[in-house]
Amino acid sequence: MVDRFYDLMELEPEFAGIRTMHPPSTQGSRDKLFWFLTGWMGGPDLYIEKFGHPRLRARHLPYAIGTSERDQWLRAMAWAMEDTGIEESLRVRLMESFYQTADWMRNKAD
Repeated sequence: MVDRFYDLMELEPEFAGIRTMHPPSTQGSRDKLFWFLTGWMGGPDLYIEKFGHPRLRARHLPYAIGTSERDQWLRAMAWAMEDTGIEESLRVRLMESFYQTADWMRNKAD
């Protein structure tokens, strides 16, 4: 799911706004999101073991995140989950949580 998410970000023009927030190589971002989601979904706290508390909002403050960026992120994640065959009922539950987090990350007026 994480690899498909970043593949879409790199390939699809509709995600250009959030792609520019990442370094030229997305490998580090891919790893960090995978490690974070592993713990967030109940697995080992790989991200915390490597970096400490995620402090999501603080780590994203350097990037201007508004409604457009939030929606691009959510659309890319929804597409990635669909493409990787995640069951619809799980996708719905995850998207509810992803929306809450993505909306909380907004730090610029639209």
